[in-house]
Formats: sequence, C-alpha cells, structure tokens
Amino acid sequence: MTATALIAEDEPLLAAALQAELAAVWPTLSMLATVGDGLSAVTRTLELLPDVVFFDIRMPGQTGLDAAAELADAWPANGPKPFPALVFVTAYDQYAVAAFDAQAVDYVLKPVQRERLRKTVHKVQLALDARPQTAAASDSPHVPGAQQLAQLAALLAQAQTLPAAPAVPRLTVIQASVSNAQGAALVMVPVEQVLYFEAADKYLRVITPERELLIRTPLKELLPQLDGQRFWQIHRGTVVRADAIASATRDEAGKLWLQLQHQHQRPERLAVSRLYGHLFKAM
Repeated sequence: MTATALIAEDEPLLAAALQAELAAVWPTLSMLATVGDGLSAVTRTLELLPDVVFFDIRMPGQTGLDAAAELADAWPANGPKPFPALVFVTAYDQYAVAAFDAQAVDYVLKPVQRERLRKTVHKVQLALDARPQTAAASDSPHVPGAQQLAQLAALLAQAQTLPAAPAVPRLTVIQASVSNAQGAALVMVPVEQVLYFEAADKYLRVITPERELLIRTPLKELLPQLDGQRFWQIHRGTVVRADAIASATRDEAGKLWLQLQHQHQRPERLAVSRLYGHLFKAM
C-alpha cells in the first residue's frame, strides 16, 4: 500500500539506516521528512500530516514519548487526515520493552533488524487499512481514540521509572524559598494543601488556596514522589489534586476544563489535554 512517513531520530546514521530498511520492506512508503528533535517532529508532522511517524525515544529537548503526547493534543480534530500510526524506536532493555508490550504500542529495537521491522510494517499497514481516510467516511473526528490516548498516557507514566529504579518515598511537605522584609525564608507547605502544580519555564508553580510559590524541582522529578491516586496529571505541565476538583466541563470546541473547589480564591480553569481526558470518563 502507498503511505507517507516521517522519522524523528537525532542520530543521522541511525535515521539513514532506518530509512534504508523501510525502503527494503515497504517500497511504496514515501518518506516526507527526517528530523532530529522532538519539537521539530511535532511541528513537521502537523505540517506534513504523514500516515505514520517513527519516534526515537531519546531525543534532545523532548523525548519521543513527550513529542507524541504533544502531537496527540495538537492534532486537528476536523483536519484532512486521521491521527498517524506511531512506532517508537528504542534502545531500552527487555524490562523496558515489556512496558511497550503491555500497552500494545508498536516499537522497534535498535539496531533495527529487518525481520522485526517487517512485522511492524505489516501491523502498521493493517491499522492504516482499517481507518477512515476522509471525514465523510466516519462520524468520528480524526483525533486519536480513547484507547490510544490511554496507552500513551500509561507509557509516559511508566517512562518516569524506566529503567527500573528503587521506590521513591512519598512527598509530604513542599519546601519553597520566599523573600520577605527580613530576607530569605524557607516556607513549609503540606502537600495536602496544594491544589495543583504547574510547570513555568525553569520553575514549578505550587498553588494553594491562599498563595502561589515557586520551586526549582522539575515536574518530572516531582511526579514519582506524589501519590498518583490523589494527584492527577491532566496536562504535560499540570498536576492537580483530585479532591480539589469541583467540576469538569467541555466547551463548544470539545476541550475539557476543570474548575477548582476554592473558586473564590482560585477562579482559574485548568485545561485537560486529550491525553488525560480518559480520567474523566463520564465526560
């Protein structure tokens, strides 16, 4: 079958090798572009709308998983093409590969083996044949389905601890430095008082009903220390305390927004990306 593709791989020799192997096992595949970082992968994929994207896991600036998550959120619902099939290219060990198997997401191990790639290509071709190619052919928008989004979200969560790492103690107190008339002070904020965390440039905003603090701990380092049952990631840069959510509503464009319990103190609404919409199944 005829299809188009994009490769996101930061090592030119590996990108060339993958393209050569794809040409051997899928001669009718048209390679639209090869990019070397996650940001470029998202930008070019949205421009070119390929049928399949091969994402390297480890790329500078943004991982392949993060880029795929951003792409899933940005893909036009009523655009001309369905969301592309995703294939992850990884050098992870067998323990990590088990995570991909558990989520039914296709992957190719480095160095690429032709027979393994041939199986992946066959799987992708079946998936492409099964999807509607035009909006008129389907009542559903061309965005990734709930199962695909849930699988990608689960992979992102598992990637926080891959390769395997020792258990991280649960965080009970946030320590933040603040300035006052007497100089600098260290403020201790119990985690149960935090409404949500939000990434902001080099800092992480810590939002409580009464105040906003800044800490330098990246969100990806903080996440393993939080109780996943109490704190839900709703966006790449936002984690909210579940029992602080008052309501979840969809706007006319279908985007999901959260209102917090403390509306008189925190009237802002928090956006939920497509990737984490499955947390609100009733919506």
